[in-house]
Formats: sequence, structure tokens, C-alpha cells
Amino acid sequence: MEHIRVAPEDRVFVLTGAGISAESGLPTFRAEDGLWAGHRVDDVCTPDAWRRDPAGVWAFYSARRAQGEQAKPNPAHRTLAELEERICNRFFLCTQNVDDLHERAGTKRLVHMHGELAKARCENACGRKPVEDHMVYTSLDAVGRCACGGRMRPHIVFFGEIPLEMEHIEREIARASLMVVVGTSGSVYPAASFVHWAREGGARTVYIGPERPLNAHAFTQIVVGKAGEVMPGLFVVE
Repeated sequence: MEHIRVAPEDRVFVLTGAGISAESGLPTFRAEDGLWAGHRVDDVCTPDAWRRDPAGVWAFYSARRAQGEQAKPNPAHRTLAELEERICNRFFLCTQNVDDLHERAGTKRLVHMHGELAKARCENACGRKPVEDHMVYTSLDAVGRCACGGRMRPHIVFFGEIPLEMEHIEREIARASLMVVVGTSGSVYPAASFVHWAREGGARTVYIGPERPLNAHAFTQIVVGKAGEVMPGLFVVE
């Protein structure tokens, strides 16, 4: 297998998706028998669903929290954390996942563009920051309220809402010389555009996943295989 070489001057941007978490036992969004089976997106992951049935939304994400607590980082998560440790501030990771497996593996320089499962934020745009929240709620009455009076909601980007940290992400893509995409199919926007933005800036682009992505033409190197199996030893830091 061809290695991924990281030169002394390279700045590495990593994008991860549901595939990397699936290898830790967390079902992907699009899996036929996956996490969302039996749940309409409109019922659990839209602003209208929150306004209509906050108890149902919290029940859904509480179940996800309970499941996420049982999952553990896999070798792919650990490989990325080790790469960050070796190249320090030349590393940046953006994940579409809402779990904390990257953090638990040791990654520090990262953003969650779709939010974080273990946090909650005010339903109002009051400006207060999200707070840590690991509770598995069994009733809406147990959910706290913000100082402004608004109910706390999951810190998740619902469908129809703008992904988080986009200006930060775009800055990091603009200065990256190597983009590594792990476990995402290239079908969800705006993340699917990131590789094109990187190519426009002259970066090398590498895909790692069990099958060729929908946007395979955008990559200069494709590594086919389960991330947890192919990533250990894949990076050669010069």
C-alpha cells in the first residue's frame, strides 16, 4: 500500500465522517438498519421538530448519548491523534460527527461542524455558549433552562441550520497543503465541497474509506479499506 507522506512544510487538514465512528460501533446516518431507522428526520432533527416536540427530540438524542458512552476510539482515531502529536500546529481536524471519539483518542486541534452530542445550548439566540451536558434525560421536566429563560436543546446542527465554525474551517482549508478525508461518502454538503476547495488551493487530497467515494475524481490518492485497518502506519512524517 502506498504511504501518505507528510513533508516538513505540509499543513494537514483532516475531514472525518460517520464511517470512522461506524468502526467503533456507532451506526451511520444512512445505514439501512442504522441509528435513524424508525425515525423520520423531520421528527427528530429539524427546528420545526424541536418547536413541535422537544421531549421527543431530547429522547432521541438521549438515546444517542447512552450509545455513544459505550463506544470507544478505534485505531483510526488514535492514528490521527498520533499524527497531530507529531506535527503539532500543522494539524487541523474537522469532523462531521457529533461524538467525542476524536477527543477521547487525544486529538486537540479540532472542530465539530455539526455540533457535539455531549453539550447543550439555549434554544434562543441569547449569545451564551454551549455547556457540557452528559445527562440521559427521561423527561422534558428534567431538562434545564438557560439564564435567559430559554429551554436547553441538544448542541446539534439540525437540518436547515448552518454548520458551525465555517469561517475557521475555510481558513484552515485555504492554508492546507494536504487534505485527508476519512469515512465520508462525499454526498453531504458543504463538507463534500471541502476537497474541491483544497484542490483549488493546490493541496494534495487523499481519501480513506471502504469504497470509492462519489467524488473520487477530486482526490489525488485513494486508499480503499476500513480506516481502522489501513491507517495505522499509513502516514510517513518526514
